[in-house]
Amino acid sequence: MNSPYEWQVGWRYVRSGRAGRRNGFISFISGVSMFGIALGVAALIIVLSVMNGFQKEVRDRMLSVIAHVEVFDAHGEGLEDWRATAQLARQVPEVQGAAPFVAAQGLLSRGDAIRGAVVRGIDPAEEAAVTPLAAQRPALMARLQPGAWQIVLGNELARQLGAREGDAVTLYGPGGTVTPAGMAPRLKTFTVAGTFDSGHYEYDSTLALIHLEDAARFFRTGGATGVQLRLADVHRAPAVAAQLANTLPAGLLVRDWTRTNRVWFDAVQLEKRMMFIILTLIVAVAAFNLVSTLVMTVTDKRADIAILRTLGASPRSVMGIFVVQGAVSGVIGTLTGVALGLLVAFNIDVIVPAIERALGVAFLPGSLYLITRLPSEPLASDIVPIAVIALVLAFLATLYPSWRASRVNPAEALRYE
Repeated sequence: MNSPYEWQVGWRYVRSGRAGRRNGFISFISGVSMFGIALGVAALIIVLSVMNGFQKEVRDRMLSVIAHVEVFDAHGEGLEDWRATAQLARQVPEVQGAAPFVAAQGLLSRGDAIRGAVVRGIDPAEEAAVTPLAAQRPALMARLQPGAWQIVLGNELARQLGAREGDAVTLYGPGGTVTPAGMAPRLKTFTVAGTFDSGHYEYDSTLALIHLEDAARFFRTGGATGVQLRLADVHRAPAVAAQLANTLPAGLLVRDWTRTNRVWFDAVQLEKRMMFIILTLIVAVAAFNLVSTLVMTVTDKRADIAILRTLGASPRSVMGIFVVQGAVSGVIGTLTGVALGLLVAFNIDVIVPAIERALGVAFLPGSLYLITRLPSEPLASDIVPIAVIALVLAFLATLYPSWRASRVNPAEALRYE
């Protein structure tokens, strides 16, 4: 019992209110306030965890096809020695793998079907070091042999073209060849060596892979136009790209995956911020319910306040008693919400399927969405600010009622006692 008496009295008021000894309605309102804070905090944690899970799922599928960082010639020409550029890049400790590539755009046609495509020339022997797709499908990538004019298509692109393994497709490149009859388009017939499914619609519907030497010959680049790099930590890509931009020779551009997919990346961050603001307002509403609870408590305990004042308690001490009472309610609500939110976020892969079975519905049908399960990734960088904001709001909600308690006139309060 060495704690200040303000803490002891405030805690006693919390316990007496919860037990309903003085006023059952005040106890009910106090419980509703704590429940509202807990529910708001839990909802905020669950929603942000699910959004993090979606972001991670899409990011992983995206990075299964593309590299973390790309280094390429600023003028779009071929690199004289891509191995020397890769060697310089490997001097950065975060760089774990490097592979050459040729990037270009073209048109693919088969019969009456024509589709735009991003054509990437790769070296199958090196590509596995930078993209999980090549590492997971080595047999498919091995079919891309120089001079064989083989092509690997995204499954959605192949479906749009009506092409299957072994079919012939025609690739049209930019520019053309001058002939006596005029300008002839640059085209070449490729044989479909197979298809891939990355789970990301944008790449499955636009990406085509051919051998590096075939790409250099068809697009007349003279060799690789850039080097792809894979890092130990995907989140370090912007920092590593900035470091490489300062250390690599002039004339080379460095681009990380967040800039390659900047629109998507910015949209996700904006959505997360807006959801955070909207759900924080829910927590704020619940926290400020404490105002009404404490105002009613102050009214109910005017006689107690007057007795404390006559015994020598200062207005500051009286104010501290009710700040403690409100703060304890905020802490209990916040901690309960954090526990509930984490419990649901870490077990959402069990909870959602159980709800789907009970209701006989599918929240994420495979025919409409890329994924069929609800992902979740709770992050401390989200949870800690949520808890701090809830506690701050609860503390702010106690200031006005506590100030009113400190202004109670003892003589006036005890007149009819």
